[in-house]
Amino acid sequence: MKNIKGPALFLAQFAGDEAPFNSWDAITKWAADCGYKGVQVPSWDGRLFDLAKAAESKTYCDEFKGQAGENGIEVTELSTHLQGQLVAVHPAYDAAFDGFADPSVHGNPKARQEWAVDQVMKAISASANMGIKNHVTFSGALAWPYVYPWPQRPAGLVETAFDELAARWRPILDHADAHDVNICYEIHPGEDLHDGITFEMFLDRVDGHARCNMLYDPSHYVLQCLDYLDNIDIYKDRIKMFHVKDAEFNPTGRQGVYSGYQPWVDRAGRFRSLGDGQVDFKAIFSKLAAMDFDGWAVVEWECCLKHPEDGAREGAQFVKDHIIRVTERAFDDFADGGTDEAANRKMLGIS
Repeated sequence: MKNIKGPALFLAQFAGDEAPFNSWDAITKWAADCGYKGVQVPSWDGRLFDLAKAAESKTYCDEFKGQAGENGIEVTELSTHLQGQLVAVHPAYDAAFDGFADPSVHGNPKARQEWAVDQVMKAISASANMGIKNHVTFSGALAWPYVYPWPQRPAGLVETAFDELAARWRPILDHADAHDVNICYEIHPGEDLHDGITFEMFLDRVDGHARCNMLYDPSHYVLQCLDYLDNIDIYKDRIKMFHVKDAEFNPTGRQGVYSGYQPWVDRAGRFRSLGDGQVDFKAIFSKLAAMDFDGWAVVEWECCLKHPEDGAREGAQFVKDHIIRVTERAFDDFADGGTDEAANRKMLGIS
């Protein structure tokens, strides 16, 4: 069996304009001081990372990784959550999502999509330059406005949406295959790939593409009331990345899954710092160890109550306490009788 690597930290929620969160050197030193061994990098944040340069220059990538290494930190993966979102945007969200893109393509959905595809392609090339095998992104969404429709969806609407989504992602998946990189879609509300069924619908349309994989994040399944442990058993062959994030779901007579448009602190479903929610991480880490998952356990801090720096420090220790150092021998090896095939046949009464 293999050991899960970690703990690591996704830096998207921490990068900022004030020290130590405003430079690559400072934020990796801070992460190491918190107890982390690795970090997942938001590729869109120019304060930390130059995506265009990383896609073209292995020297830049080596220097980038080298500076982190001097601070005791490994680069675990690159993220294109924001750019991946823009690969497919329903017109209802054009104004809301323009802010994710370069200003040069604002107000131009076609140009924005082309920019987004180029960004994800660059991140895959950069991952290859860094020797990183897995890349995390969002799928984007064309059908999301119709997830709980009224009036009812016309026949074929969802099928057309997924056909188009697959057509947009197929060249990116092929580019990933050429660079020996897995694309791991974070299964997430707001994306067309938001549960197992939708992932399968997409996977069928890309012909079971070997590079089409999952990032597993149980918090999003808790808020959907989906069985997050069974999900591991079903998709173990496609789960290549892991976000360690906690959540709780406490429905009342007034609100449930949709939470009545309330702010995060007042919702029935809330993200929480590790250990403060309802996710059974002992069971999750056990299942991942049993399936030989050898990727990184990456803390994604999101909490409506706790300060992020406290959540980060507590999260590093939480992951350390949950990673299982897998055994190299069976617990009953002491009782091994040293039998061979002849002895086995004799025990079975086979002449």
